[in-house]
Amino acid sequence: MLFTQIKQSPPMQNLAKKLAKVREFFPAMFFFGGFAWDAFTIGHSVAAQDLCIFGAYLATAGLILYVIGRPSYILADSTNLPNWLSKIYIKLNLKKYHWPNFPYFLLQFIFGNLLSSLFILYFKSASHWLAWLMCLLLGAMLVGNEYLEDEYKRFTLSWALFGFCAMLLFNFALPFLIGSIQPIWFYLSTLMGLAAAHWLYKTTPNHFGSIKPAWLIAAGLMLAYAGDMIPPVPLVKRDIAVAYSLTKINGDYQLTQQPSNWWVFWHKTSTDLQVTPGQRVYCISSVFAPPGLNTKLYHRWQIYDKNQGWITQSHIGFTLSGGRYNGFRGYTYKQNLQAGKWRVAVETESEKTVTVYDFSIKTVSVAPPLVMQLF
Repeated sequence: MLFTQIKQSPPMQNLAKKLAKVREFFPAMFFFGGFAWDAFTIGHSVAAQDLCIFGAYLATAGLILYVIGRPSYILADSTNLPNWLSKIYIKLNLKKYHWPNFPYFLLQFIFGNLLSSLFILYFKSASHWLAWLMCLLLGAMLVGNEYLEDEYKRFTLSWALFGFCAMLLFNFALPFLIGSIQPIWFYLSTLMGLAAAHWLYKTTPNHFGSIKPAWLIAAGLMLAYAGDMIPPVPLVKRDIAVAYSLTKINGDYQLTQQPSNWWVFWHKTSTDLQVTPGQRVYCISSVFAPPGLNTKLYHRWQIYDKNQGWITQSHIGFTLSGGRYNGFRGYTYKQNLQAGKWRVAVETESEKTVTVYDFSIKTVSVAPPLVMQLF
């Protein structure tokens, strides 16, 4: 009796009216809510337990798609819901308070979690602007599509997002389990993710929408990887820096670097190096790799020429051993660098780029003041 009075009280009625006004924004809120949650909590590496959690997310999303794809599943009518969900629906009076599409919102929240956990981690190390553009476009498509009443289009996008998340997950999981970052495992894992989405689509009793966009996404990912626009997962860049010297002290590297100008208060060190003739310049990088993965990385030192573009000056390799949480650190150095724009690309044996660091060299006769920093 008390619960009924509370539901019928003016404050609760006002709350219901406000929810009715903003419910059209719920798809965006749930999608970006899931995205923001993991964007702030995600780390910079991937572990076995993370892959298990992501797998559970994906399985839950697949279950929701399977349930809402049934021919008799009409959210506006609680009599067509599964018994366990119908009881919750009636108990909470979800229809009255404008929550008939809760499974869709939950699906969007899960997609948001998966994309933030996998997509950001997937592309963050490479800093490719095209990858971020793809993420924004997919998010805009999802939110914009929710304002359309065409259920065919709604499910088409849901299948595409499920397939996309499955591909990203398998891109991490397969090389992680095998302990290899050879390109074949990326292509195979992408096809495995596509196969999972296609199988779920075909086994759903009444598969609304189309699975074709998932095939296009798979083709796009493989083309992007072939074009070196996707980092060689599960390697993840942790940090990279250039220095005049480095010394290993108690397990850490102490770098001697050039301080930034006083007005650049958000950076302690500068990428505009002043170098005396014959002085060495070191590049040190930290890359996370899962336990059991041993491979070789390279530092490709390049200088920019306005006529020829980026010209490789040296290609120096070092062995990487996986398992260190803060990443495996490797360094190379060069001396007698000529003035101009430089960059160091961290690459795998198959010449897939992990990250790129840009800096400039200016030749001076007197060494500038220096600052010490641990790496």
